[in-house]
Amino acid sequence: LRAHDTDIIEALTDPRPRSGRKNTDNPDQGGEDILEDGAPVRARVGEGAAGVLRFSEERDPAVLAQFVRLRVIDPEGAYWRRGIEAATKWLRETGNTSLRVPYAYVTPDTDNWGGAGGYPLGRWIADQRRYYTDGTLEAERLVELEALGMVWAERDAAWADGVAAARLYTAAHGHFLPPTGAVWDDYPIGVWAKNARAAARKAQENEELRAAGRPVPSSAGAMSQARRDELDAIDPGWCPAWDTGWQRCLRLVQNHVQAGGTLPEAAGDVVQGEDLGRWVTAQRLGWDQLLPVQQWILENTLKVTPAEEDERPVKRTQDAKWASNLAAARQFHAREGHLRVPRKHVEQLETEDALAGRQGGAGGPVVVKLGTWLDNVRKRAAKLPEQRRTDLDQLGMRW
Repeated sequence: LRAHDTDIIEALTDPRPRSGRKNTDNPDQGGEDILEDGAPVRARVGEGAAGVLRFSEERDPAVLAQFVRLRVIDPEGAYWRRGIEAATKWLRETGNTSLRVPYAYVTPDTDNWGGAGGYPLGRWIADQRRYYTDGTLEAERLVELEALGMVWAERDAAWADGVAAARLYTAAHGHFLPPTGAVWDDYPIGVWAKNARAAARKAQENEELRAAGRPVPSSAGAMSQARRDELDAIDPGWCPAWDTGWQRCLRLVQNHVQAGGTLPEAAGDVVQGEDLGRWVTAQRLGWDQLLPVQQWILENTLKVTPAEEDERPVKRTQDAKWASNLAAARQFHAREGHLRVPRKHVEQLETEDALAGRQGGAGGPVVVKLGTWLDNVRKRAAKLPEQRRTDLDQLGMRW
């Protein structure tokens, strides 16, 4: 370096603060900034850099060249490297797998963070997204950021989070059919799955309209084929054409049988909050209400068949239902001395009259929602047969 250049660079090593005033007394110095003791200053650097730039002592030329390149020739490159360092440290410290950093986040200015401390990482990440969108981000930097898990769009990041939670949920439960209220590791996976199914069904509806040569009102909210394929790979039955609860019970029964269990046929066999025995019985009794494809699935995967006539419960007649409810009212009146029944009161019957009017005469008590029944009777008072009104009047019924 020339003598004049070394003078300029060595001026960078003086850590003393500027006075904030201009030297107007000496025109030869061009009115530049001066220190409080009168010495001119071009810039200020830290103590570590000052040690590198003092030419009075012998210095490694390579170290000096690198400093000049980063601080003088390519200061933006130094800012970039510090951003990469801060991003790498943030991933390691937080345990995250992607760079979803809040915009206002600044790395802690502590010894633990070293040279990456006090760095505006959130703003730096936002800047890189902007450069990417503008097409000005260098290819090498793009590759480096993506290797760290850079998130280029928040919507894509939200989708990636949902897919990650879906994989974990499926691995633990054997299906991706969570109830709407399901939460997995603090993530609302049930709501996310519900919204994903709605988007997939919207896309399916649009495809059917196009196939029929009809106009598509809007593609907003429709899921792309790539995303549908991504969820299909997790669980092919995640978005059934019928009720999700039905599909969830089907998968639970399938998993139970494949694990070596027997087909649950009696109520009380509960798995993941679903009574599988009750569900199987309901399918057999309600066979005619199922879609043909549902019937085929049950027959061919679980060997479930429709219930025979002798297996079906005897349907209660309207007279039998009235008899049970009236018996409950009489039981309440005999115990309380009045028929002022609270709206939510439930009466449990043990009388022979109630047992006789029960469905099929099966064992166990009869539970009657007496308060609700009396309210409904009052609403239909004008249509009641005279004998039924008389029966209730004898109990002090308040119409």
